[in-house]
Order: sequence, then C-alpha cells, then structure tokens
Amino acid sequence: MGFRSSVLKSFPRGLPYRGLLKALGLTDEDFKKPFIAVVNSYSEIVPGHIHLRIVAEAVKSGILIAGGQPFEVNTIAICDGLAMGHEGMKYSLPSRDLIADSIELVVEAHRFDGMVLICSCDKIIPGMLMAAARLNIPSIVVTGGPMMPGDYKGEKVTLVKLFEALGEHARGLLTVNDLKEVEDSVCPGPGSCSGMFTANTMACLVEAMGMGLPKVGTAPAVSAERIRIAKRSGELIVEMVRKGIRPRDVMTREAFLNAIAVDVALGGSTNTALHLPAIAHEAGIELELDEFDRMSRIVPQLCTISPNGPHTVYDLHMAGGIMALMSEIRGHLHLDALTVTGKTIGELIENAYVRDRSIIRSTSNPVMIEGGLAVLKGSLAPRGSVVKIAAVPKSMWRFKGVAKVFNSEEEAVEAITNKKIEEGSVVIIRYEGPKGGPGMREMLMPTSLIVGMGLWEKVALVTDGRFSGATRGLAVGHVSPEAAEDGPIAKVVDDDVITIDLHSRRINVDFIVPEEERIKKLSRPNKVLKGYLARYSQRALSADKGAILT
Repeated sequence: MGFRSSVLKSFPRGLPYRGLLKALGLTDEDFKKPFIAVVNSYSEIVPGHIHLRIVAEAVKSGILIAGGQPFEVNTIAICDGLAMGHEGMKYSLPSRDLIADSIELVVEAHRFDGMVLICSCDKIIPGMLMAAARLNIPSIVVTGGPMMPGDYKGEKVTLVKLFEALGEHARGLLTVNDLKEVEDSVCPGPGSCSGMFTANTMACLVEAMGMGLPKVGTAPAVSAERIRIAKRSGELIVEMVRKGIRPRDVMTREAFLNAIAVDVALGGSTNTALHLPAIAHEAGIELELDEFDRMSRIVPQLCTISPNGPHTVYDLHMAGGIMALMSEIRGHLHLDALTVTGKTIGELIENAYVRDRSIIRSTSNPVMIEGGLAVLKGSLAPRGSVVKIAAVPKSMWRFKGVAKVFNSEEEAVEAITNKKIEEGSVVIIRYEGPKGGPGMREMLMPTSLIVGMGLWEKVALVTDGRFSGATRGLAVGHVSPEAAEDGPIAKVVDDDVITIDLHSRRINVDFIVPEEERIKKLSRPNKVLKGYLARYSQRALSADKGAILT
C-alpha cells in the first residue's frame, strides 16, 4: 500500500491491529485508505478553541471525500489571556514543547500517514508546527480563525482594552459601570482575540510559510469560509500523502525568511522571535535572532492593526489578507518557496490584490519605512533583546531613564498600581526568563497598567521575560542572557541609568551606584520548583535561542 500505516493494516501480519481497529467500526475497505491524524486542541476553557470541534468535523468530512480515513486525537491548550498576570503564565511557553512532544507520541505510536493540525492561540500553533517539522510526515495546519472585534460605545475594541481599562479605572477615567460594559463588550464570541497579537500573528505566518491554505490566517472563526478552508484542507492532506509533500519541503529557510518579512510588515508580536527559531530548529535550520532585525531594516511596516493602531484582523481579511500583503512586498520574498497546495508562494499571490489601502498600505506609502520589530543589543543585553517598534510612540524611540528594579512581575504590578513609578523611570522586571521564571511570563498586565495610567510616553519597561502581542509602549523583552544566567540585568539596582535607542538598536546600562551599595541592594529570589516547571527550568535555553529545550 505504500503507507506508514501499512504495518497496522497488512493481512495476515497485521491481524492483531486490524482486529483492534475493527472495534472502532472500520471496514476492510477502510484499511486501503491512508490514515490521517486530525490533531485537535479543542478545549472548553479557551475562547479560541471552543469551536474547534466544528472545524474538526469539516476537516474529517474533507478527508473522507478524498478517500482517506480520519482519526481525531487531542492535545492541550492554555489561554494566555486567562493565564496572564499570575503564576499560571509560567506554564504557557513550556506548554509549547509539551504539545509538540504529545503529538510526536500519539502520531508515531499509531503510524499515521499524515496530519491535519487544528489549532488556535499563542503556544499551540507553534507547538504543532514544531511537531510537523520534527515528524516530517505530510501535514497541513488549520487554525481556528480570529475573533470578531468587540464594540464599546461605538469603538471597535480588542483584548487590550480589558487590560488597559484597569489602569484607566485607577486614574478615575472609567467607572465601575464602565468596567462592566467593557467586560461585556470586548470578546463577542469564539476565536483568537481580534488584534495582531501572538495567536493571530502565528496564524498569519502559517499562511506566509505555506503550511496552510490561503486565508487560513484571517478568515473569521465564525465564518462559513473557515469551514470551507477546513474541508478543503482535509481533502488536500490526502493528496499530500499520495504525492509525498512533507513539512520540510515547505518549511525551508526561504519559507522562514518569508514569514519574518510578513511579520515585520504586519507589525506582529515579538513572540515570533521565540517561535520561528524553535520551529526552524526542529526542521534542522538555524534561524538567528539577527534575521528579524535585518528583515525589519528593509521591509516596511504596512499595517496598523491593534495594538499598533485602530484596525483588527477582520479588517485585514476584508482588505485582501495575507496573500494581498505578500503581493505588496513581493520584492522581499522568495517567490519559489513551495506551499502545501503544491504551488509556490509566487503562484498563490499572482492574482492577489489589496482591496483597502487604509488597511494595507503600499510600499511607497508605508506606516514606517522600517518593519515592526527590532533587535537591540548593548551592555544590558549582549546577546540581544526584542522590541515591537510598531507599538512604540516616536517620542520614546530614544529614552534615558532611571532603573526601578523588581525581581518578579507581581512586585512591579504592585508598584505601578500604587503609583510608585515616576515619569522617567525604566521598570526592570527580571528573573522572569525561560530558566528564571521559569517559563518566561508575558508582561501584558504591567504594560497595560502603564498605558492605562497615562505613562506610556514617559516610562519604559525592560525584562528578561516576554510580552503579549497586545503590548504597546517602549517594552523591551527577551533580554539575553537572562538574570538566572547571571546576565548584566541581574546586576542592575535602583538608580542605575538605562539608555534605549531604537534608531541605533542599542540598550545600555550605566552602573552608577557604588559597588558596596550595589552588593547590599542585590538579591536573588529563592524559588522552590517542582513538577514540569522544575524540569523545564533545567532544560530551557535562553530567549535568543528560541527558549528551546536541550
């Protein structure tokens, strides 16, 4: 039969396996079909996943139409929005590797011939792509799609409004009744939160890399188009198995460079600087952090999607989506990169066009002449750090401030909430990296409070942790080496001076506090670890290496 699953299906050698499979209701005719794993991260706690059973049914329908035999299997999902701002966020990034491992285990054990990876949200999409690259059997990704935007008093709003409203309430700008209205308005239904946060950034990059069908990154979660994409993907995976199109045929170095180009043109999440290198590593490709900065120097930012501006992913979809954006930056792309469709990126974007120039600007009239991400190096971050320059006000591109140092996110949030952060401060949050956190928590809570309290053009935040794609302001993350590795960030104390220059891509520290006084002020948190986080802390590499596990 030529399938991996033949070891289970041949007769009479596979008699024990065939007998077990017939308990599932399979027939002799079903044994002649390729076995396809429909890997679903459906969960009743995650808004981006609550509808994925419907998506899976469409995928399985397509597989059956094309002559394959689908088997739905599952993996875990963590909602970053629900985990944000407390101990739960320590488990988010580590779940990425567990997702990849769990897929490897179930798919290899059962000798599936191909996979359809159904996923939404921040760590689940990259975890599934890591599994695809690792296993290298025919695979296609179907994301759950973006949530529709909310409406608050006539204004289109996204997830970021929920977090920034807390700061606005602290300033007396919103009443308790206003907060309740925000709560009821922002998230109107299923899907990945409607801005260009990490979930939707990664979904768009699935499309840019060629690992999913056109529009898979932007078609709304609640749309019939999403179901059609799912059904067609089910049909296509059977074709891919028969033709032998594998993930490493698609996820080449050129495909990753295409993804970075789209990322910086979108002004996407800084978390891509963790996920793309990790996925590339599984594909046997070394993707340096500097590639993000190199691309951002030559590819302009063309979109202003929340949190970088007023638009949503639905607006991007209606303006032509990722294919239209890629057609606009075609001069920076590797057009001969193969996609799961069997066509090249160049062929897919041949007839794509931009429908709304207010959503996708032209390269001759960009939002910024540079892309949306930057890599900063210097005495505070010798191996690099990452900032979403698309979300930094121009007045903050050069900033010099006095350090206010905290050894955890909770300490910083308390200080910000109690109005202990003054204008001109650089809030340092350390021991939140992959090893030190452990788990490299996102810092949407402190950055949103800074914005909500009207300090986002007066205060910077620097961390060896990371940021949600919803973060805006001068927020520098992924500082490497991290504090737990005794990087320079571990030696900073209150009143040292931090200089950040986005133009020159530098972040430096002046250790002005005398050494004797510095030693008295320095402290290292004693964290008692157990379970998965203890194992993760021992194995995780630095952020500049994608926080991959050794």
